[in-house]
Amino acid sequence: MKKSDKQNPKSSDDAAHVEQALPTERIAKRMARAGLCSRRDAERWIEDGRVVLNGKKLTTPACVVSQTDRIEVDGKPLPGMERTRLWLLNKRAGQVTTNKDPEGRLTIFERLPADLPRVMSVGRLDINTEGLLLLTNDGGLSRILELPSTGWLRRYRVRAHGSVTQEQLDKLADGIAVDGVLYGSIEATLEREQGTNVWLTFAMREGKNREVKKVLAALDLDVNRLIRISYGPFQLGDIPAGEVMEVRSKTLRDQLGQGLIEAANANFDAPIVSNKKVDGNAAKNSSGAKSSDKSGNSRKTKKVDPLSRLDTRRRPEGSSKRNGRNAKPSGGAGADRRR
Repeated sequence: MKKSDKQNPKSSDDAAHVEQALPTERIAKRMARAGLCSRRDAERWIEDGRVVLNGKKLTTPACVVSQTDRIEVDGKPLPGMERTRLWLLNKRAGQVTTNKDPEGRLTIFERLPADLPRVMSVGRLDINTEGLLLLTNDGGLSRILELPSTGWLRRYRVRAHGSVTQEQLDKLADGIAVDGVLYGSIEATLEREQGTNVWLTFAMREGKNREVKKVLAALDLDVNRLIRISYGPFQLGDIPAGEVMEVRSKTLRDQLGQGLIEAANANFDAPIVSNKKVDGNAAKNSSGAKSSDKSGNSRKTKKVDPLSRLDTRRRPEGSSKRNGRNAKPSGGAGADRRR
């Protein structure tokens, strides 16, 4: 009996120590990582009294939770965390990188496959910028990959009106100040001249708002096409315009490394959940597209994207534009969903 009495305090201390050692995070972040909503929406839901933590209704999002806490939203238990996943999207020009656009413009999320879970973008691309955009279901990973301190290089191909020399571009390696804003080192290479335009490659690690356009404007160049071709170790490659490709879990873990995995608190042990949240309009559009295929009318309603006719790759001498037109069309498996 005495031996048991001596062990009880120790057992209690061990339990408290284990509880303190459990990873914690803000409740809004936990809700977002579960794929239920964005962190901003989670904060609003909490203020509206829709969230219960360990049997008590929350009135403020200013609290942290661990894996042992019981969270209910609208009377239902919070879904378990999903495995950290990453997708590569070849963004089309004319789409905005936001969930809801107040001006009613087309967003990238309106054209995603219906079987994707709730995802968020890693940073943003301007409405007229094309190319590689990373999508993830993990808010922690998104935040880490956006940070300039992560040091991931972003590469772009740029077409701009005007003329410039390689000597002028080389000076960008020392950084440049434009309208009082200091931009860090930029690797810029002159590819070729094409009529009154020039094609350039740009590489930078900061990714400030409209950085490429502002820097080139300081060199009297007017950007008329901007394509991101890589973000860190991930390449645009041959992904068709508007299509999405998932990065395999093993590849993602290898490319992130243990440091970024821990910083993002990424979870590669949780199960994969697909088709968790399907937008009603997207499902309706998808269903309508499939029915039109069965009736044989899909060819008549197919729209041609004028941007797809522009070849963004450097052609070897002697080749013709007609060869570029014979490339694989950008329809892919998700074409029906985009109509």
